Amino acid sequence: MATIQWYPGHMAKALRQAKENLKTVDIVLELVDARLPESSRNPELVNILENKPSIIILTKMDLADAKETNRWLNYYESTGQPAVAVNSVNGSLKVIEQKISTVLADKLAKRKEKGIISQKVSAMCIGIPNVGKSTLLNHMVKKNVAIVGDKPGVTKSQQWLKAGKNLQLLDTPGILWPKFEDPLVGKKLALTGAIKDQLFHDDDIALYAIEFFKAHAPEKLQERYRLTAAEMADTDVQTLLALTKNAGFRDDYDRGSQRLIQDIRKEKLGRYTLDPVPQTIQTPKSEVTPHG
Repeated sequence: MATIQWYPGHMAKALRQAKENLKTVDIVLELVDARLPESSRNPELVNILENKPSIIILTKMDLADAKETNRWLNYYESTGQPAVAVNSVNGSLKVIEQKISTVLADKLAKRKEKGIISQKVSAMCIGIPNVGKSTLLNHMVKKNVAIVGDKPGVTKSQQWLKAGKNLQLLDTPGILWPKFEDPLVGKKLALTGAIKDQLFHDDDIALYAIEFFKAHAPEKLQERYRLTAAEMADTDVQTLLALTKNAGFRDDYDRGSQRLIQDIRKEKLGRYTLDPVPQTIQTPKSEVTPHG
């Protein structure tokens, strides 16, 4: 498989600006895709946060496996990292404001002790391309102020936005990192649309998708493409060829690959989570309820 990378110049500039603006905000909202919470975290962004309070916001929770999202929320909370899960089009502002108030409770209390009446909070929103940041921000500010697109890399500049009475949001461009140490991360990002389609081979990503769904939801793959038990048990390459034929593309596996990728993005194979929750920390018995 060819190495997948995408790091245009504006991303390097945006990373520098994010680092410079960090000292001007009270908290950082780090947006990640609920379908791949860790693979969609930019390690360079995480590294610049240092001791700045932050909240991980798992977006697109309606596309991810609900049980896995709960497990991810429990995992982050167990490591001391505040986190919430949201649907970008339903009830996000209140949930995020409540979490910010909890995380910054001590800081806001000290302000009050000093006679500072204002409870206004400034937050920087960061994340990789196509994580749903602009859609979420538009919902939070109740205006279409952030450019939304179904392709990664739409937002290329920073802007301040007002959400509710006391929240100021700094919108930043989606930022990837120069090199994916784990090639699997590149495949996951490509499958979910965080990387431009022109930068990878469709069949590479389709074969990864087949491998994943065979292991985690074989019935969805089999039903969608009318695959026989023998075709499901065959090699991933042969399964792709069978899928292509059943989709009406004969032996044009490039078109078959594209169909599979688009079907997955359009939820034709249902909800899924590509990143497994680390097993080093036991999931608490109580569940954290996602919102949205």
